[in-house]
Amino acid sequence: QIGSYFGGVITTVDIDRDSFTDLLLVGAPMYMGTEKEEQGKVYVYSLNKTRFEYQMSLEPIKQTCCSPLKQDTCKILKNEPCGARFGTAIAAVKDLNLDGYNDIVIGSPLEDDHRGAVYIYHGHGNRISKKYSQRIASGGDGRKVKFFGQSVHGEMDLNDDGLIDVTIGGLGGAALFWSRDVAEVNVSMQFTPKSINIQQQNCQIHKRKTICINATICFRTRLKSKEDMFESNLQYWIILDSQRQIPRSIFTESHERKMQKNITIKGSKCIKHNFYMLASKSFRDKPDFQDSVKVLLEFNFSDPESGPVLDTNLPNSISEYIPFTKDCGAKNKCISDLVLNVKASIAGDSSSPFIVKSRNDKFTIQLSVKNKKDSAYNTRVLVQYSPNIIFAGIEDTQKDSCESNHNITCKVGYPFLKPAEEISFKISFQFNASYLLENATVHVYATSDSEEPPETLSDNRGHVTIPVKYEVGLVFVSVFKEHHVIIAANDTIPTAINTTEQIGDEVTLHYRIEKGEHFPMPNLTLQILFPNVTAAKNTLLYLTALSHSTNAVCQSSYPVNPLKISTGKPFVVPKIKEPTKDTIMDCDTYSCASINCALDPSEMYQINVSLRVWKPTIIKVS
Repeated sequence: QIGSYFGGVITTVDIDRDSFTDLLLVGAPMYMGTEKEEQGKVYVYSLNKTRFEYQMSLEPIKQTCCSPLKQDTCKILKNEPCGARFGTAIAAVKDLNLDGYNDIVIGSPLEDDHRGAVYIYHGHGNRISKKYSQRIASGGDGRKVKFFGQSVHGEMDLNDDGLIDVTIGGLGGAALFWSRDVAEVNVSMQFTPKSINIQQQNCQIHKRKTICINATICFRTRLKSKEDMFESNLQYWIILDSQRQIPRSIFTESHERKMQKNITIKGSKCIKHNFYMLASKSFRDKPDFQDSVKVLLEFNFSDPESGPVLDTNLPNSISEYIPFTKDCGAKNKCISDLVLNVKASIAGDSSSPFIVKSRNDKFTIQLSVKNKKDSAYNTRVLVQYSPNIIFAGIEDTQKDSCESNHNITCKVGYPFLKPAEEISFKISFQFNASYLLENATVHVYATSDSEEPPETLSDNRGHVTIPVKYEVGLVFVSVFKEHHVIIAANDTIPTAINTTEQIGDEVTLHYRIEKGEHFPMPNLTLQILFPNVTAAKNTLLYLTALSHSTNAVCQSSYPVNPLKISTGKPFVVPKIKEPTKDTIMDCDTYSCASINCALDPSEMYQINVSLRVWKPTIIKVS
């Protein structure tokens, strides 16, 4: 970049200390960032035979500067220019972290409103890390000392402790930083027994037999600067079963899964801690052993701000796993053969479905699982079912051996199903009124953590399909206003009918349909039949009115008031002949008029029908 002062500072460094130059670092302290701030940049070139080749660039922490566009959202700085001027000073320093490779210190004197900072980069092989290992800020208010990092020196041991120290200069003073020694801490963990055999309970805790495990933890420490043993105070934390939210083991002394301890070490030291496996009430008082128990240990110095520091090239935590032993003989590989049988307590088919009368109706699925070969560890039955049924419970087994989250998972013979062992139990369901499906289906699958050959898996599945119909439980009420019609002996046939009242007595019918309490109302059809004419085609019952609630749509094959009586024009009664042989009129024998009503799903319906007995026909017969 033009104007970046590229090459204003250059430094060569021998990283691997073989007396040959490995890197060339070129500073460009006035390199402009995206907001025109003088952030600075250092270009790193590696020596390839006789020429330097670009390897990477190093940059400081980005400094935020104010501009006219963001005056309200940024911090106003007291000093200008804004930026860092990273690369104003570049120093090759001797091995600071005692890993056998020389390091780099780069000054950034304008950082933090001209207070300044320096960055330390560790070497490795014949390269340096792109990410800085330490950033040292000047602190203070920036008045007494400014531009911290404008000069750097790191070639001498100034306090005779055998470690190279670093001096950092600024405007108004210089700061001397003693290097801290680096300590190697190696930790190992061993367990007795080395694996967990759930059939060999070796201790008793709170009057309950369980499995106890002894953990031996060994620490070894040394300083990288000298061979002499030194005394150090460490703090360590242990977490049992760290991969799980709910632990399967806890410490004997505290009955907690976590432990924090302090230890003083000179050279090496071993300590012991005991813990035991918990009995899981949800799985037949046996520990869940689907995967190994992970033990995590983390450590640090008790006072990390003084004395040596931990070697960053070594981990400050270790984890070990305690596996579970499976009782499968010398081959230590279990080959099981599960056989599943499924049977429902109710039956139905397409021609004769099972009638569900209430949402409280229940049925059970009888399950039996048998193992024909090696022990089947963590045997479980997986149950899936259609949405029109709900899991209601289990029978003939512990209630807490099954878990339900729509699908059901049941532990069978936990922790393992022995050879030739068979276990049976029942799962009960009840019907779900929110889903009215034509079939209630249940799919069942038996599996385990042991291996099973593909050729024997076909009998691990079971399926039940039950065709069902739902009884809505309608309440049907019919009310007749008149059950008898009386015609006097001296009644005569009128010559003309001017009003419907002259036709004859009125017969009023009221029909009310109400929904039952269990299942939703389906689409219904109501049909009302009435004999409107005699065998001789003379009018018998005359329809004068038809009304219904808004949730019903009714159509009649016989129109309402077809002769338009009471409209102002009299109806002349024709002379009729009516034989007397048919005195009982029913719709099984004679043709009747029909009223058909389509009823949308609702809580209640009302249909009202008004008929008049056609008196001329009755008088003629009489």
